[in-house]
Amino acid sequence: MDTTDVAVRAVRAVGPDTIAIQLDAPDGFDAKPGQFVQLAVTVDGNEEARHYTLSSPDTDDLLEVTVGVDPDGTVGPYLESLEPGDTVGINGPFGHAFYEGEREVTLVVGGPGVGPAVGIAERVVQDGGEVAVVYLDDVHAHTDRLASLADHGADVFLVGDDLGPAVDAALAAVGGQVFVYGFSDFVREVADLLEDRGIESNDAKIESFG
Repeated sequence: MDTTDVAVRAVRAVGPDTIAIQLDAPDGFDAKPGQFVQLAVTVDGNEEARHYTLSSPDTDDLLEVTVGVDPDGTVGPYLESLEPGDTVGINGPFGHAFYEGEREVTLVVGGPGVGPAVGIAERVVQDGGEVAVVYLDDVHAHTDRLASLADHGADVFLVGDDLGPAVDAALAAVGGQVFVYGFSDFVREVADLLEDRGIESNDAKIESFG
């Protein structure tokens, strides 16, 4: 698999133990919001690679990924320490659950799923569509971008436990194409919720983070 070295533009905190990394887009890079890339780095002499979903609405000049940082981990703390001008390797894009110009979009996401959620939602708003975001987490990240989305007409629901009422409200407000991003337990829970509401999981665009 070919790896392209790209420069870091910026690294910023976007929530507790959560960072957003902006990178130069490689020449000819063509990715859709919701796809993911592989970042390759060398940490203490060891080659490491991790997958991260894009959190930028486009990749014309730069791309952004959102990274949860485990303080005891290997790659997360290394990425958090990067400075503008440092380089990382990138492969991709990958993934099938991405935005394809749908005019009405409902995003149901948990934990790290907020990354693709903000990127897709911003793109929908830019394209003149309607979007709802349901985001489950103990402590929410990207709250500045979510607030801006709400200011621009998006329906944003930040929840800490019970997904059902927020999903119902989002579907009633916007509906349309449903996207689901998060860890496997979360994805299964949302798939069951959608089935109970007459939405087959095959009709949703779903990406599980393992």
